[in-house]
Amino acid sequence: MQREPIPLADPGTQMRLCEASVRSALDRVLTSGRYILGNEVKAFEREWAAFLGAPHCIGVGNGTDALALALWAVGVKAGEEVITVSHTAVATVAAIEQIGAVPVFADIDPRSRCMNPAHLPGLISKNTRAIVPVHIYGQPAPMGTIMAVAKKHGLKVVEDCAQAHGATVGGQYVGTFGDAAAFSFYPTKNLGALGDAGAVVTSDPVLADSVRMLREYGWRERYVSLTPGRNSRLDELQAAILRVKLPYLDCNNSRRRLVAAAYTEALRNSTLVAPATIEGTEHAMHLYVVECTDRPAFERFLNGAGITTGRHYPLAVHQQPAYAGRIRGSRALPITEALYEHLMTLPCYPELRDEDVAHISETLLRWSSQSWAKQRNGTSRTAEKVTG
Repeated sequence: MQREPIPLADPGTQMRLCEASVRSALDRVLTSGRYILGNEVKAFEREWAAFLGAPHCIGVGNGTDALALALWAVGVKAGEEVITVSHTAVATVAAIEQIGAVPVFADIDPRSRCMNPAHLPGLISKNTRAIVPVHIYGQPAPMGTIMAVAKKHGLKVVEDCAQAHGATVGGQYVGTFGDAAAFSFYPTKNLGALGDAGAVVTSDPVLADSVRMLREYGWRERYVSLTPGRNSRLDELQAAILRVKLPYLDCNNSRRRLVAAAYTEALRNSTLVAPATIEGTEHAMHLYVVECTDRPAFERFLNGAGITTGRHYPLAVHQQPAYAGRIRGSRALPITEALYEHLMTLPCYPELRDEDVAHISETLLRWSSQSWAKQRNGTSRTAEKVTG
């Protein structure tokens, strides 16, 4: 009997597992009579800040807005440069340009796939104002080195934590290193709402106050705009849903890491490159992304076994038609460009059944065995030619 394909992500199953609690939370909001920036948003802001160990959290409409508002609040002005990476979701660069700032690309480290801080000094100009490290796939960027470079050059740091809920560096949660941090709670994230939602986190009370004003027309007092702002408010219903899900985040992340460990073990003798283990960091395993030299064949092999795969992302940002050829640093990204020829994402989420994890692991092991056999046969044929 043919098995049902294993999806790449399955937020619907997570919703069904906590449906009763979510419905109760929604009923609480519906009967409250307060639907914009009410008690649910205030409570979630307190609870998310407490989870991270950060003094301030400000709920906003989505993760892109969170990054744009954070950059705006730290003082980035139109025309000023922000150094980030091309190996990220387009949202990172879209947020920078949203406020009229100018993105600049740094290359990545091949093991962590995050920003390589060694490239930062060569990219800093008199117009550079901030750095946006991206904790891609849930792997923390090297925040200690990045913060040291920023301090030396008087730059602000805003962390893009859209994929890194619960990731740590030296036991400290990402999102608490920079001047501010942006989180997305898109439904497939490790902590996901049932629609768009985001938050800015910071330890600076002045910056926090600025974000609160900017998210709602520049108001501190209702209907009085002290500064230009926009409308980007975390919805009461989404805040209530996030409050239901937050207590399960640590447990769910642990499950993700167990799933990832099973895959990595299955790939131990493979030609595929599994996510690296970076000393001193704890990966949130939002996505399990491997590198494969024969991507089409690997994709067919997995799909034929009923395993859905994906590519995060099909193109780096500087390769996207909207950004190609116009962003400084785009011509010096050899590691990023090499990576994008080989990326493949496997299903990795806490709702995967044990039998699904076993099936994926066994399939990976079969691929690994075939790869190892081909490699060994190729080596033997080469040896025969030499000795013959």
